[in-house]
Parts: sequence; C-alpha cells; structure tokens
Amino acid sequence: MKINEIKSTLTSNKKSKRRGRGSGSGLGKTSGRGVKGQKSRSGVSINGFEGGQMPLYRKLPKKGFKNYFKIKTQNINFSMINNIINKYNLDPQSIKEEELFNKKIFKRSKGSLKLLNVGKLEKSANLEISYASKKAIEVIEKLGGKIKLTKK
Repeated sequence: MKINEIKSTLTSNKKSKRRGRGSGSGLGKTSGRGVKGQKSRSGVSINGFEGGQMPLYRKLPKKGFKNYFKIKTQNINFSMINNIINKYNLDPQSIKEEELFNKKIFKRSKGSLKLLNVGKLEKSANLEISYASKKAIEVIEKLGGKIKLTKK
C-alpha cells in the first residue's frame, strides 16, 4: 500500500455533477430536465399536484378549527397555594397573581390563573387573581379571607 492508494473514510471523494457545461459532460444542453414544459423552466414548484388526480389534501375532510378568542387559563388550587406559601415564604394576607408571575412560580405565557376548589386551605388568605370558581370563593370567605377578581 502506498500513500496515494489510501482512501478517506470520513469524506466522499465523489465529484458533483456539473450540469449545463456542454455536450461532453453528459449533462449539457437541457441539463437533465428534458425538453420544454413547465418543469423544465426555473422557479417552478408544483407541490401537491398529482397530475390531474384529486390531490390527497383535497380528499381528506376538513376537521376542527382554531378558536382565536379562547381565553388561556392555568388552574391553581388550595393545596398549591399551601405549598407556594410554605416554599416561597409568601404572606398569605396578600397573594397577588402578578407576584406569582414575577417570582416565576407560574408562566405568564400560559395564561391567567383560575382558582379551583381542590384540596384544603390551611390559613385564611387574601388573594388577587383573575378568575375563581364560586365554591372556591365561598371557602375563602368562610375562613375569613378575601378574594378580588381582576377579570370577569
């Protein structure tokens, strides 16, 4: 074996086909595009065209829609509030939705918060939140807390 007989395994040594470089190259004149017609011209893409047959995307039924007016909400419950108060040392007498977003406990991009009646609240708490269920409001007011809804 000589130095000029060693083949590289990392890269291919195959030369790319140079189209449109004369008849001697084997791909001159029409450059392998055939003669005339739409596809022989530059700047043509016929995506989804199936030669006059009904395209697949037209055979399939339309399904569903995207509601652009949907209100994005994240659910929060009493057991979560207990954990948040203990973990982040928050004052239960003034918990605000804005504060929960600023401390990165919840992501603002996922929507406003909605309080649901799940779990038990250990201490009375004053909340300022976007939405809340009727039962959750009753439970907080029974414990002596207050809830202020910012959106209705």
